[in-house]
Amino acid sequence: MPPFLMRRFLICLALLSLPALAADTKRFLIVGQGSDGHPVTTHEFTAGANVLAELLKPFPEIKTTVVNADEPWAEGPKLIDDCDGIAMFVTQGAMWMQVEPARWAALKRLAARGGAITALHWSVGAKEAQYIQGQLDLLGATRGGEQRKYQKLETTLKRIDTQHPILHGVNEDFKVFDEFYYALDQAPNIHPLMSANIDGKDENVVWALERADGGRAFGFVPLHFHSNWQLPVYRRIVVQGVLWSLQMPIPDQGVNVDIDTKKLELNGVLPPPAGPEAEKKKSKKTKTPKAAQ
Repeated sequence: MPPFLMRRFLICLALLSLPALAADTKRFLIVGQGSDGHPVTTHEFTAGANVLAELLKPFPEIKTTVVNADEPWAEGPKLIDDCDGIAMFVTQGAMWMQVEPARWAALKRLAARGGAITALHWSVGAKEAQYIQGQLDLLGATRGGEQRKYQKLETTLKRIDTQHPILHGVNEDFKVFDEFYYALDQAPNIHPLMSANIDGKDENVVWALERADGGRAFGFVPLHFHSNWQLPVYRRIVVQGVLWSLQMPIPDQGVNVDIDTKKLELNGVLPPPAGPEAEKKKSKKTKTPKAAQ
């Protein structure tokens, strides 16, 4: 083959390979928000969004974008249209998803094209019952209205399906102090992964969902306290929930979730572990009214 034809051939070959490379890239949008009135070290959604982005850095096939979605979030619909998946770490997530028509339409388009949807803590549910069905359809579980319940307590998180990829490397049940939403509304095809015993009943607090549109969703009720990002098991479950929702492989032994502890700090300080005693001390030091949930 003449040299000039060989050059043309190689250029064409390179150009043909570009779409395949692009198709392998997952564009993942992580949405955080500013303070919603909760005490410092709780509902640290912006800081938590940055922690999740840091944990996803070892995966070059994921192109991560972190945004603050405090209202008005005018650029939101376009950002959602440009992504393959979204993780929400926001206040009243069910309402946040639906309150702005263009945003809700973009989220439904994301779901329709098989996109990934992840919800962490207060991203699950809303105060008003009118938002139940919409989030139920896309996420698989939610809470709202007068029946919504939550408690801060120490309890054991029990594995329900030890073989599910999201729980790879999670080799035992474990105790944790956190705030849990429970008595959730749940879609019939939801796949519960972990339960917390609350008032003598095992409540679903971590789940996976395979939607009829071909997309996947992952829900994780804990993470009220920013300090709980310090728990490797939490980090592993959340990261693997994101990977699974993006339809990416997860090794049998689980992914490495080591992180520089400086990335877990708030204003240069690593928050102390959450627990009943810490909560008692906190309540004595502050008169900040409890934010409604």
